[in-house]
Amino acid sequence: MNQMLSALSRPALAYGENQFSFGAVALILAVIVLAALWLRLCLKLRQKEDFDLGAAIAAERQASEDRRLEALMQAQAEMQGRLATMADLFGARQSEFNRSINERLDGMTHRLGNTITEQTKSTHDNLRILQERLAVIDAAQNNIQSLAKDVVGLQAILSNKQTRGAFGQARMETIIADGLPMGAYAFQDTLSNGSRPDCTIRMPNGQPPLVIDAKFPLEAWNAIRDGTTPEQKKLAGQQFRRDMEVHLKDIAEKYLMHGETQDTAFLFVPSESIFAEIHENFEGIVQRAHKLRVVIVSPSLLMLSIQVIQAVLKDQRMREQAHLIQGEVIHLMEDLGRLDERTRKLQSHFLAAQKDVEMILTSTDKLNRRSARIEAMDFASAPDPTAKPAPQTDASVESRTGLLKLRLVDED
Repeated sequence: MNQMLSALSRPALAYGENQFSFGAVALILAVIVLAALWLRLCLKLRQKEDFDLGAAIAAERQASEDRRLEALMQAQAEMQGRLATMADLFGARQSEFNRSINERLDGMTHRLGNTITEQTKSTHDNLRILQERLAVIDAAQNNIQSLAKDVVGLQAILSNKQTRGAFGQARMETIIADGLPMGAYAFQDTLSNGSRPDCTIRMPNGQPPLVIDAKFPLEAWNAIRDGTTPEQKKLAGQQFRRDMEVHLKDIAEKYLMHGETQDTAFLFVPSESIFAEIHENFEGIVQRAHKLRVVIVSPSLLMLSIQVIQAVLKDQRMREQAHLIQGEVIHLMEDLGRLDERTRKLQSHFLAAQKDVEMILTSTDKLNRRSARIEAMDFASAPDPTAKPAPQTDASVESRTGLLKLRLVDED
């Protein structure tokens, strides 16, 4: 034994100055093994405690869920009873309401049909009378349109039986004939002093005619245009000035007759360029014509004057037809007044019918909302036949409460 202990006490491992014995190594290994076993035992005990605690919690949860499910099944059974009562009551009320709606619709349809028939007959009569009045107005309007066509018609009257071959004469007659209707003017008419102006325009309202002269001294003007030297142009200009003054004086003496013609006469110049040249280079001639009450007009000014006269003539003829149109318009306004009165009566009937329809639509909307509420209720599963019935006292109380809620919904 002593030999064994001495052998064990011998150095088992030598490294430098550190020496370990086999006994120390075995002791350390034993301590490590015991510690590992202790830890494993502790872990197993802890796992067992956790398992027991989880099982207890799961059992408690299952019991709670069972209690909740039982309460839910009981509430569902009560709800089904209430819904059955509500469905019966709702069906009875809906049947009664449908019958009432059908009766009201039948009565309203009958009244509305009679009213529409009467109003349609009255409207047809008024439209027939109105059409007769409009036919008379159309006849008067056609007469006015024919007069307007005569006024604004562009029927070119280019021929002149009494032409004198002058350039201005033909152009003036064309403008007059295009702008005025037949009978509103005359060519080569004879005045009381025996003179024959180129054109006289008859003015409305018994006014004296307007005289237009087209005997423009074109030869003298052509001499100015044909002059090649300043001296020739000067002599031709002086001759043109003398011819114009003489012609203006003749117009004033022959054609301006108090009470027989207008106080002003027109001298027609056949070209816009000639008219502009006279006003630019022969100011004395323009002043002389103004003093003699003779207006020098170009083709554009003559057309403008003709348009003014045309408007005056048209206004006169419109006034002649105005009394007929005014009478027809008065009859038309009377018919329109009666038509408006009857239309307003028809409108009142339509408004009453519309109000009834709106009331029906309101009731229908309420029914739709209530149906939507019933449809939105969740019927997840059928009641459990093994469930215990609720006490009789609680069921009666809940039934009264459900009926009270239904009554409140109906009142809404």
